[in-house]
Amino acid sequence: MSELKVAWFSAGVSSFIATYLVKDAIDKIIYIDIDDQHSDSIRFVKECEKILGKKIEILKSNYKDVETAVQMKGVIRMAKGYAPCTDYLKKRVRFEWELKHFGHDITYVWGMDCEEKKRAKRLEEKSPNATHEFPLIANNLTKQDCHAMSRKLGVQRPRMYDLGYNNNNCIGCVKGGMGYWNKIRKDFPEVFKSRAKLERVMNCRCLKECYLDELDPKRGDMSKEILDDCGIFCEYVYNLENNENE
Repeated sequence: MSELKVAWFSAGVSSFIATYLVKDAIDKIIYIDIDDQHSDSIRFVKECEKILGKKIEILKSNYKDVETAVQMKGVIRMAKGYAPCTDYLKKRVRFEWELKHFGHDITYVWGMDCEEKKRAKRLEEKSPNATHEFPLIANNLTKQDCHAMSRKLGVQRPRMYDLGYNNNNCIGCVKGGMGYWNKIRKDFPEVFKSRAKLERVMNCRCLKECYLDELDPKRGDMSKEILDDCGIFCEYVYNLENNENE
């Protein structure tokens, strides 16, 4: 069985630094592109390619964007963090890739930092059939450390960080809280309007508290809200927790 070490690149700074730390041992770097990502994400991917000295393979779901995924599933989000956009736009792309590489002994490289040790350990315990590496945890690096290292390497971080977001998720992430959505309302008003309209059409909500078009502009606090990077790891954890409770 041939070995294959794969980094699922999220176009986030932590993912970049995790990949950079083990770049000489990496066989494949894969980025799943989504139409709802900030357009600056591709610029970041290309800059990272130069530093890593390796091609980043770009895959894309046929569903392309969040709205299409939501309409296909008939729901915007569910309990325990499940969002159909992660399923349709990322999980299924990964699954198709794994089928094409069946028979390989695959090691996955994740961008979990030293403050996410419990999540990393849970992943290892619940998914023993795969090998997992966490370069940031191994080197005791935080998200802040990753941003500092990226600057020293001469890579300009994605625009979403400079706008004040703690990750480079899709613009208008359905998992965001009230503070997040009020910031989206300000920074990307057309996206806010589009998601608010989608909620009414689908008769379901992004927020527990209210529909977006009912959200008080003064509600929420971005500094107190935790919105994890939305990627392959996010989907992995949901599946593990969901299966455990079945």
